[in-house]
Amino acid sequence: MSNIETSGKIAAIDVGTNSFHMVVASLTDAGMLRIHARSKDTVRLGSSAGDMKRLSDEAMERGLRAMVRLVDEARQHDATVRAIATSAVREALNKDVFVDRVFRQTGVHIDVIPGIEEGRLIFLGVRNALSIADKRVFAFDIGGGSTETITGHDGEPVFIHSAKLGHIRLTQRFFPDATVTNEQINECRAWIRGEWQPAFQSHIAYGFDEAIACSGTVMALASVILASAGRRMPETMNGLTLGRDEVLSAIDTVLKARTLEQRLAIPGLDAKRADVIVAGALMIEYLIKGLGISSLTLSGYALREGIVFDTVQQARDISLTHHLSRLRYQSVLNVCELYRVNRHHSEHVKHLSVQLFDALIPLHGMGDKERELLEAAALLHDVGYHIAADQHHKHSEYIIRNCVMPGFTTDETVLISSIARYHRKSHPKRKHPVFASLSGADQNLVAVLASILRIAEGLDRRQQSVVRGLEARIGPDGIEIVLQVLTDVPDVELWSAERRTGLLQEIFRRPVRFTVTRM
Repeated sequence: MSNIETSGKIAAIDVGTNSFHMVVASLTDAGMLRIHARSKDTVRLGSSAGDMKRLSDEAMERGLRAMVRLVDEARQHDATVRAIATSAVREALNKDVFVDRVFRQTGVHIDVIPGIEEGRLIFLGVRNALSIADKRVFAFDIGGGSTETITGHDGEPVFIHSAKLGHIRLTQRFFPDATVTNEQINECRAWIRGEWQPAFQSHIAYGFDEAIACSGTVMALASVILASAGRRMPETMNGLTLGRDEVLSAIDTVLKARTLEQRLAIPGLDAKRADVIVAGALMIEYLIKGLGISSLTLSGYALREGIVFDTVQQARDISLTHHLSRLRYQSVLNVCELYRVNRHHSEHVKHLSVQLFDALIPLHGMGDKERELLEAAALLHDVGYHIAADQHHKHSEYIIRNCVMPGFTTDETVLISSIARYHRKSHPKRKHPVFASLSGADQNLVAVLASILRIAEGLDRRQQSVVRGLEARIGPDGIEIVLQVLTDVPDVELWSAERRTGLLQEIFRRPVRFTVTRM
């Protein structure tokens, strides 16, 4: 986060299914967003066949060119780059190939996030675009491959749903040749209803007083509405309210245009959306009718602006505390509560892990980001007991990898699960599938952090916090870990920790020994 501290600018790149969007922005002292630049490339990353299960070579090449251009522009602004990938990348079986190509070409790692995290970031953008702090709201963002719907109360999301519904995905399935028939429209409507009905029941149960839209599809329909009424396009559509009847009328205009040429002739409709607007319009139609929406308020902020606010908040939290940000910490605690983790033990293991991590910085050279991952893994390392005590480290890996943890990317969740998996028993090995799938740098990260967690867990063998703290002294002849205790020598904890030093010794090629001192 060093560039945030120098220029204060963040370049948030939304690696979407249809387009790659970038906003370069900074926050004022009052917490307001200052936009320095916006950029967009229509990439159609998810336009390959097979329901987005693979990214085609052509799509990856388009995406790579777009990323190179966007990153170059971001660096001209001296901005910290944070790239987030959504539906097309997260569903692709060959996503690692694309992410790796982008990293090798630009030096920027694309974070692949789950749909629930995407919804949280979208809502964060909406919250900072409109005055919703004291309201019950429903917000949605229709993308090319997925659509996130969020119900929020008092400025916080309370229910987030991500559906595999998007204007490109549905266009490929129901309108592949750009022509439209009544039968295709009815089949698409039935598909949308089947995918969304269960989630709608939850949104209705939570309730909302205002509906907010922040997708390009809605902006396109708003342009059609304004053009049909002869109204001038405003400088910004943020805060613009559209009535139910005028939105449904615009949708009807779109559905009556049965060919691409007819849709291109609709006044106000962006030509780049003419081939996918039918699918998007049908989704908005179902949202309005299915949820009884009387009006839509447009938000000028969505995912990429949410990324900016989230990045700044994370950086501030970490710089102030050098620990897990508030959101991430709460996410981890929610999982601990769900799986009934012994919090006294897990918090103490976290405490010892962080102390050992900090003492060994001269050897591993890691920083706040890695410390966060270690803290999360320490708190969650025993969640596997929920399944069974035997092999619980492997169960922990499975549970963490499949948990929804707002604030963490998919890659970070995999790293946390791997660190927790190696807190006992086997050292990391290339024959282990999850570990083998990691890059060389991430394999080293997992090994180093797991070696620290193993020792910290051993030092609380009886889960009685007998070892209150520790220090580590690094010398040419080895690493001395000094244990701080209140009473007697912790024989059980010493025995357990000594059995767990092997991985640390392998990594740093130094013997490890323990000494005890009274506090």
